[in-house]
Amino acid sequence: MAASAAVAPRTVLSSFHHRLTFTVPAFLNLATSSARCRCGGGKVRQFSAIRCVQSTEEISSTAGTTISAAAAIGRRNVIDILEERGLLESLTSDNLRSVSSTPESSPVRVYCGFDPTAESLHLGNLLGILVLSWFHRCGHKVVALIGGATARIGDPSGKSLERPELDVESLERNTLGIASTVTRILNSSNSTSFVVMNNYDWWKEFKMLDFLKHVGRYARVGTMVAKESVKKRLESEQGMSYTEFTYQLLQGYDFLYLFQNHGVNVQIGGSDQWGNITAGTDLIRRILQPKEGEGGFGLTFPLLLKSDGTKFGKSEDGAIWLSPSMLSPYKFYQHLFSVPDSDVIKFLKMLTFLDMKVIEEIELQMGSPGYLPNTAQKLLAEEVTRFVHGEEGVREAIKATEALRPGAETKLDWKMIEGIAEDVPSCSMAYGEVVNLSVVDLSVSSGLLESKSAARRLMKQGGLYLNNSRVDQESKRIEDEDIVDGKLLLLSAGKKNKVIVRIS
Repeated sequence: MAASAAVAPRTVLSSFHHRLTFTVPAFLNLATSSARCRCGGGKVRQFSAIRCVQSTEEISSTAGTTISAAAAIGRRNVIDILEERGLLESLTSDNLRSVSSTPESSPVRVYCGFDPTAESLHLGNLLGILVLSWFHRCGHKVVALIGGATARIGDPSGKSLERPELDVESLERNTLGIASTVTRILNSSNSTSFVVMNNYDWWKEFKMLDFLKHVGRYARVGTMVAKESVKKRLESEQGMSYTEFTYQLLQGYDFLYLFQNHGVNVQIGGSDQWGNITAGTDLIRRILQPKEGEGGFGLTFPLLLKSDGTKFGKSEDGAIWLSPSMLSPYKFYQHLFSVPDSDVIKFLKMLTFLDMKVIEEIELQMGSPGYLPNTAQKLLAEEVTRFVHGEEGVREAIKATEALRPGAETKLDWKMIEGIAEDVPSCSMAYGEVVNLSVVDLSVSSGLLESKSAARRLMKQGGLYLNNSRVDQESKRIEDEDIVDGKLLLLSAGKKNKVIVRIS
């Protein structure tokens, strides 16, 4: 599909009363600043504040045409790529393979929804962004839909209890945070064009009677009850509220709206979203009655699971957030670097854009005698951190990782240590309390270790460090020159456990 050589910026007023300027992609073909919905008897409803973002790659291409990203990967079908990399769980129709095969003449338009139930997405949500990016790279058009409306209801899929209700202020904050994260990541992924939208823009004026008349009458209760997410909840002791029961219709209508107004014909989501996705394809079929092969398609990808069956995306400290304000690039990098050998090849396939031949070579090397441990993990951490946090984030993470590695020769400075302060336990002690105190005593008083005997035992094993230098003598005491820039001390127990001692 040809794109316009010059796209005029348009200023729109968002539903959160912030005036924002975005570049509207040519494929939306919006003649005015509002979208129109003709659901139900030809009635026209106005919806304002379509919020769009587009990279400069498309607008700067010569002769007004977009060079397909598929050329860089041999014009392979995106469905085949996803399947090869373990990113394909189910398709509503195998016809999506043929529909996706010619992006130059008729690219599909695909969307993924993200409900703003927190201020940031986490690592588990990254699969949705990755699949969108693969569609991008193969020359297709993509939409990231923020669920400003659906988050007010709460998706029951995979939940044993109803989600707590979020106040309007929290929803607005979460929506802006997630939109910012998605935009930042997709902007850095060499994509052609993408759009970020908020479903609250069309739900906020939709009256319940209109919804029941134009949407509800086409929904079959038997089909809705048969959804896996609904069956499990109905069989549980807690049951299910009517509010949650209707969630699948809200998400289904989103697909209908995007299909009818913007030509979006594919919805993607995790495997737990199958029921919600098919609710949308069913509404499109029943209400719009498209020709054979011209309806909506659904695609699901597997959840991000470790080899032990648990979700990868949460740690002992909580979720592995994608926003640098909630988890530093250094800490994010460390989570990826800590992936066990049993999972690292799988995650290289799913979470990176590395050529499969490169990944296969790494897998072979892992079984050879000369393989350097953690080489695959280092590559995984660098690639995923680069995708999420950009080149600057990778540099920051690698620099901090190398400098803060126990035994590293890199000279520490207080700014470097402060860079990881939010990710590492810390305490404050007076200068007079610290100087001339034994490292053994300090490791206990700082909270690094529970007892002096544990500190002595670790020291004998070679695992106690002061400012990355191994402490091998129990007589070692803190001297003035040990205090980094007169401000801090860094104590380490092994490679992972650290504590910062601030000198007051």
